[in-house]
Amino acid sequence: MNKFAIGCGVLLAILLFIVVITALALGGSYNRLVRLQQAVDQSWAQVQNVYQRRADLIPNLVNTVSGAANFEKSTLVEVTNARASVGRVQLDPNKAPTDAAQLQQFQAAQGQLSNALSRLLVVVERYPELRANQNFLSLQAQLEGTENRISVERGNFNSAVQSYNVAVRSFPTNLIAGMLGFPPRPFFTAQTGAERPPPVQFNFGSPAPAPATTATP
Repeated sequence: MNKFAIGCGVLLAILLFIVVITALALGGSYNRLVRLQQAVDQSWAQVQNVYQRRADLIPNLVNTVSGAANFEKSTLVEVTNARASVGRVQLDPNKAPTDAAQLQQFQAAQGQLSNALSRLLVVVERYPELRANQNFLSLQAQLEGTENRISVERGNFNSAVQSYNVAVRSFPTNLIAGMLGFPPRPFFTAQTGAERPPPVQFNFGSPAPAPATTATP
């Protein structure tokens, strides 16, 4: 065997070694992205579950509250319309959205419903018969528990998205993520004004009291 043949054999072995190492690296990166993507989708499914539970509670809540004498109909209509708006935003319950605009639309609809429910629960304080109604108290407790779960699951979702996005954008994984169909995922974000409670106005048809006047001597 001449030196040329030996050199070609060595070169071929080196190239084969590089190909194998590259394939293992690509396979490892792909498998890691799949695991992280599955974690994001699983967290998204949990977010959808808790939002759906809230939506399922609302019809019973509205029916119970509407039984109170002279309850503000506009408040009930607002809750009903907000729930209907949420139903019109259709997203895959098992796959997290990749379009930030879609997630923002979903979040805006859910935020509108959250605000409507907050106003409803504040208005209820004006009705002693509702505050003594065991069915309403049970629904209120379930709703409050669901709101807490929504906050927890949104946080879990954002954590999963962060881990996924870091992997997608880190070198050298970022060189193959786009080609293999792993785009970055959007986060849930705080809505503008979310730090302030929703304004609540009570209007029971009674005129506002006249401003006090100071008698002149």
